[in-house]
Amino acid sequence: MSLPVTTISMTSSVVFGTYRNCLQCMSQLRGAARGPNTKVEVFLSGMAGGIAQIFVMSPGDIVKVRLQCQTESMRSGAKPKYYGPVHCLLCIIKEEGILGLYRGAVPLMLRDGPSYATYFLTYTTICKWLTQSGKKGPEWSGVMLAGGVAGMAGWTVGTPMDVVKARLQMDGARERKRYKGFFHCISQTVQTEGAGVFFKSWGINCLRAFPVNMVVFVTYEVLISLLQARPDPVDPPSVEFE
Repeated sequence: MSLPVTTISMTSSVVFGTYRNCLQCMSQLRGAARGPNTKVEVFLSGMAGGIAQIFVMSPGDIVKVRLQCQTESMRSGAKPKYYGPVHCLLCIIKEEGILGLYRGAVPLMLRDGPSYATYFLTYTTICKWLTQSGKKGPEWSGVMLAGGVAGMAGWTVGTPMDVVKARLQMDGARERKRYKGFFHCISQTVQTEGAGVFFKSWGINCLRAFPVNMVVFVTYEVLISLLQARPDPVDPPSVEFE
């Protein structure tokens, strides 16, 4: 986990930075820089943030998957293929080239684009619902609830592609290649295991997502308020309901 942990701050910066800048650009394009953002703008900005962060997170993600799926250990007497994250990274580059670090990037893009679009739209919508009349944003408990539910909604959309991504990332790493590509992986998986397999890890993903994203959005709102020196610490992006 050491390599993914070192890249998590960069990926989060790319996601939230792209999201916020896209919102500002869209507001300026329609001539309402100080006005509330529409639901469509929030959705598209979230999708842009999810796609942009793939270029930073993909190498760390494939290393994490390879190491997590490695069952050999020094104690069992079997010789593991990878001795650590750096060794795994170098082995992938040596055996598969630089592009090997981006294996599974297509399903990763299809996972994170719609997932982050749903994620930010859910968050802003719930914040809107929980904001009392005359206030800029909800109470801290509302921010935590909105963040947790947004995380679960994002993973509900993203779990099927997460399964495909992991299978493509592991394909050929331990045995001969089974899949010819993205669509072949989906068709073979459905034929052998049924469509239900795409939601096999949904429960654990949601169980993890709720507390993690409560912390993520509280931290996000605190930092935004500190950087902008706002008197009200909670001011999530507003949404127009047309």
